[in-house]
Amino acid sequence: MVDKVKIDIISDVVCPWCIIGYKNLQQAIAELDVADRVEIQWQPFELNPDMPPEGEELRAHSARKYGSTPQSSAQFRIDMTNRGKEVGFSFDYFDNMKIVNTRENHILLEYAKEYGLQTELKLRLFSAFFSEHKDVSDRDVLRREAAAVGLNADEAMATLDSDDAIQAVIEHEKFWQGIGVTSVPTFVFNQSSGIAGAHPVETFKSFLAKELNISN
Repeated sequence: MVDKVKIDIISDVVCPWCIIGYKNLQQAIAELDVADRVEIQWQPFELNPDMPPEGEELRAHSARKYGSTPQSSAQFRIDMTNRGKEVGFSFDYFDNMKIVNTRENHILLEYAKEYGLQTELKLRLFSAFFSEHKDVSDRDVLRREAAAVGLNADEAMATLDSDDAIQAVIEHEKFWQGIGVTSVPTFVFNQSSGIAGAHPVETFKSFLAKELNISN
């Protein structure tokens, strides 16, 4: 029997499918009753690394990047809101919502990992962006969210100007892209197998059962 499975989740905090996928994984872990045998680490991926500081209005961004029409964009918001309800997460899209640069989010998440608070901070940032109308590129917002999960806010914010911390995130991003990660969320099990996308609970249960050598 394999004692534990490490799951690297490559994601971005402005990716709606990332929180949906995580919630399905969380449900799979609960149904198999293997929480004590699963280690999760969040890995950085910037959907828009060249996004300027002012961000970009979400509808305009979707049209420019994905060719979305106003109608398809509106339908996507409805669909994601309903999917969120199914997994217990609140999507609250609003007029003038912006996509922003997220590098500093990933720097804070690396810092939070040192204190065992990475998942707590990741979930806080998902909620801040999708549920609470907050600009997660705003350092005041990041300071409050870091403090909210129990991190030393001053120390956490200092990492945002640390060349070493910035470079570490860049190197992590390059590593995952270098082994073929091109979309998020991507879930990598024990650095040996992986799946991309917000898969259903049963898919995650199958992967977990195989990795842990247990019955599904």
